[in-house]
Amino acid sequence: MPANISSRLLYAFVALAELKHFTRAAERCNTSQSALSVMIQKLEAQVGTRLFERDTRKVALTPEGELFAEAARSLIAEIESAFENMADYVARRRGRVSIAALPSLAATVLPRVIAEYRRRYPGVAVSLHDALSDPCLSLLRAGSADLALTAAGPKAAEFDARTLLSDPFYVVCRRDHPLARKKTVRPAELAGEELVHLAKSSSVRQHVDVLLGNAAARDSGFDVEHLATAAGLVKEGLGVCLVPELTLYQFRQLDLVAIPLKSSHKRPILLVKRKDQSLSLAAQAMLELIEEVAKGGWRGGENAAAATQITSRA
Repeated sequence: MPANISSRLLYAFVALAELKHFTRAAERCNTSQSALSVMIQKLEAQVGTRLFERDTRKVALTPEGELFAEAARSLIAEIESAFENMADYVARRRGRVSIAALPSLAATVLPRVIAEYRRRYPGVAVSLHDALSDPCLSLLRAGSADLALTAAGPKAAEFDARTLLSDPFYVVCRRDHPLARKKTVRPAELAGEELVHLAKSSSVRQHVDVLLGNAAARDSGFDVEHLATAAGLVKEGLGVCLVPELTLYQFRQLDLVAIPLKSSHKRPILLVKRKDQSLSLAAQAMLELIEEVAKGGWRGGENAAAATQITSRA
């Protein structure tokens, strides 16, 4: 039959075993001597044997009491360790949080967020997965990520998602391209231009197809996976590229110009978590910090420097 022994009984037993005096043990346990005596009797009844030899002059452990003392101290240590560990998690001194994010976010604003998070909670381990939209959601679905920063799409409907920002689009071209002299570019002005596209599986491409609409732009024949590849193709005059503002950092090392696209259509960036699972305290703190930074404006720091470096038109 399982024993029904409370931690209070264990603390009373250890106090009496160490102090070998009912009055002093009762004082340590903040109880009366008679109450302590009742607790010891109850414990002995649960164990099924006497744990103490006691007379008018002394209190001593029985051989069985000596054995039980070792187990009792171990149990108390485990209980205290469990509460200390939980206190650390509650205070965010320990724990872990995992984020999945689009490469454009993982390379620009998230490092700043993670650095601030680690300053506030140095004991919490943070991991970052940089992936396209669908893989971000797959990581979230599998429980490999607590939060995802990704573009809007139909697969996001199964999650708890909120919009953090709307990412406007830019036309990136060489400095000697006719479009480079413009302050803004309308989608219709891309008629006849050869476009270097990102892969059809990317969130960027899906928005670009909407932006172009009926614009008679020409296909350069390049559908690439990586922004760095697109930048290299544009640099060699093989076309122009239509990309969101948060990706402009990929073009800053090249002598290119980025001109704002005049359109109300923007790429929504979502902060996503699972509907069926509560966040850990560490993950909740990360979510709150991301929202805090978002309210202050995502386009500071690294990304703004990148945009300024590659264009005087933005």
